[in-house]
Amino acid sequence: MSDNQGRKDLRMPDDDEVFAVVTEMLGANRVNVRCMDGTERTARIPGRMQKRVWIREDDVVLVSPWDWQDEKADIEWRYDKQDADQLRREGHIQG
Repeated sequence: MSDNQGRKDLRMPDDDEVFAVVTEMLGANRVNVRCMDGTERTARIPGRMQKRVWIREDDVVLVSPWDWQDEKADIEWRYDKQDADQLRREGHIQG
């Protein structure tokens, strides 16, 4: 494992999930995200994450867009800074 030391196996999106970057905090457990499929969405921070995972602007998250309303999504996962840098290096997310 010499050529990619420090590389972790990160949680990758399932079929219905996309990478996103938090662009704005809206309050009331909602954030604006810019998804890697080119769509801006309003994402909801689920109750299981509210007190345990702090989400800030410019965080890389994994969201699952709603089936019935494409401009909304639920946040499924937040990557820490090192993991986000690795995703950028490997070309999974832009910016």
